[in-house]
Amino acid sequence: MTDTKIAPKAPKAGANADVASGVAQFLTPVVHELVALAVNGKQAHWHVRGVNFIAVHELLDEVVAHAQDWADLAAERVVALGLPVDGRLKSVADKSGAVNPKLGFQPYDEAIADVVAQIDIAAEKVAEAIEGLDELDPVSQDVVIEIRRGLDKDRWFLFSHVAVK
Repeated sequence: MTDTKIAPKAPKAGANADVASGVAQFLTPVVHELVALAVNGKQAHWHVRGVNFIAVHELLDEVVAHAQDWADLAAERVVALGLPVDGRLKSVADKSGAVNPKLGFQPYDEAIADVVAQIDIAAEKVAEAIEGLDELDPVSQDVVIEIRRGLDKDRWFLFSHVAVK
């Protein structure tokens, strides 16, 4: 049984601070791209139109929920290592590579193309984090590997609505 009167040990300075800083360097851009994906995915969700409206509309809601969960997972990993993470709206808008989606209603194929493009941008940042965290912090690398696996699946589900072959 755990003694609840004993507080957990504080992270050690030095090498652990360097690891935390390195992890933040790789995970913060992941957070930015996932927050942008969630916001712009919701925009697509509200405005998608077409013959398979309900399927795409509901799938976009799932993509948004996943992006929010993964952004939280990545951000909380940085915070757990003792550093803050900047997920504020202006920071995300300034630092994300995501393109602002068109305003208004969109045919389902265009909405899907926009969201898939944003998934690809997020996946690039995740791939950079996977590589960069390889020797730095395997636990944080595991976090981004999990995110990549999910992004690939969401991309496949969306793309399958418009793929011809």
